[in-house]
Amino acid sequence: MKLLTTKTFGQNLQRIRTSCGLSQEQTVARLQVLGSPLSRSTYSLIELGRANIFMSDLVGLKRIFQVDYSDFFKDIPTNR
Repeated sequence: MKLLTTKTFGQNLQRIRTSCGLSQEQTVARLQVLGSPLSRSTYSLIELGRANIFMSDLVGLKRIFQVDYSDFFKDIPTNR
């Protein structure tokens, strides 16, 4: 199942990743160790808000970054 992402979600993801001191390549490598086939180019599109993310990858990112799910959704409005 995929989660529809937004630009704000992507910005939150980038902020979290950089605060952990990880590059996109390092993040994707850690996801791949957890079993994800996600590529760096697709990950980049997710951070730009141009691609959707599999829920399983979000679970993996939560594990890698050691954050709460709410951190990924900070400042996302409830209206569409």
